[in-house]
Amino acid sequence: MASIKLNNLKARSGIDSKAIGRGIGSGCGKTSTFGHKGGKARSGRGKVVWFEGGQMPIYRRLPKRGFNSLRDKSKIDIINLCDLQRLCDAKMLKANQSVNIDILKEIGAVRKKADILRVLAKGELKIALQISANYASDAAMKAVEAAGGKVQIV
Repeated sequence: MASIKLNNLKARSGIDSKAIGRGIGSGCGKTSTFGHKGGKARSGRGKVVWFEGGQMPIYRRLPKRGFNSLRDKSKIDIINLCDLQRLCDAKMLKANQSVNIDILKEIGAVRKKADILRVLAKGELKIALQISANYASDAAMKAVEAAGGKVQIV
């Protein structure tokens, strides 16, 4: 076994640079490059990321566009034709049954807090249903009528 001497010591693997603030010999000791006192030297130091040195920040310089609808979208729920067909296949809905939001809430097909029902045309409906909803797309209405059912907008 070779004796350990200063000239044959090697750095540990994985060390690329000096550890900051580990004694005066590290080159970044004592104040650890933070200087003396002041807000920048203390823990939790610095400003928020978007602070721009006091000039008017970009989020206030840029014009505002668009609007947010005041309507509560959490009260609107959608159901696709494929979902209605799946309910019919599971024997939860029968042929020529009238379907409205209350029935779908009882089944658990739409959320309990939903007040507005939208019927959309994704998928295929093979059974005739009498659907009453607040909104239905044209394609959904045509598909329901093609299956022998009817859509009533309330």
